[in-house]
Amino acid sequence: MLSEGKGYTMDEEREPQAPEQRFKRLRVFNLVTGLVLLVEAVLMLALSNNYALPVTTHYLGKAVPGSFPLPVARQVGTLRLGPVVAAFLFISAAALLLIASPGIFGWYRRKMLKHINYARWIEYAFSSSIMIVVIAMLAGMYDLSSLILIFFLNMMMILFGLMMELHNQTTVKTNWTAFGFGCLAGIVPWVVIALYFVSAASNPANKVPAFVYGIMISIFIFFNIFAVNMVLQYKKVGPWRDYLFGEKVYIILSLTAKSVLAWQVFAGTLRPK
Repeated sequence: MLSEGKGYTMDEEREPQAPEQRFKRLRVFNLVTGLVLLVEAVLMLALSNNYALPVTTHYLGKAVPGSFPLPVARQVGTLRLGPVVAAFLFISAAALLLIASPGIFGWYRRKMLKHINYARWIEYAFSSSIMIVVIAMLAGMYDLSSLILIFFLNMMMILFGLMMELHNQTTVKTNWTAFGFGCLAGIVPWVVIALYFVSAASNPANKVPAFVYGIMISIFIFFNIFAVNMVLQYKKVGPWRDYLFGEKVYIILSLTAKSVLAWQVFAGTLRPK
């Protein structure tokens, strides 16, 4: 067994064989949560209007004699928010339903016993990165290059979470290096989004919708609670001594964060007129 604050070596037995009843409940939990997200995704597609935001890029324009050419903005397209919001709901639903399926659940169970969940991190790498792009666009970031950068910065944050679990398969004492790098990668998109948001909110000519304030605050809090959950797992605080408890918290957080963002966006911009 693992002592507090310690990791397991690769060949060590993780814990006594977990009761099958607990894994059956976890399987049902994944299945029900996946179905809820699937219903939300279908509703989002069915009910959303065609609201779209511009996607722009910049290039150097003609130079005024004696000066360096200034960048010129150009719109390269638009992005409909309804399908994008539905996408991160569909991705999460698909991952949870696959985990609960007969062909995959045995693999998932074995990984749970080893205190690692590849499926979680792979799903988050895509779904939460789409979420951060939606949030950035609502804050006023339309530049394609910037959106690509924050997408992959967020993805790196998630993959450092996977690295945290993977690295600590072979440690005796918990190593927090990957966690620290993940926090660094994860905070940068929020700093950039905050710069856009504060710039817009501080301009008297602009009236930032109330739902955008709600999204900025609520989803920022949710993103940080995921990190807190990992800390509590590795510190083995109270019920987090049980890895399966932390797994359930991850599932609840994922469902709640995605639902809160999706329906705030829907209420603010996607409701049928």
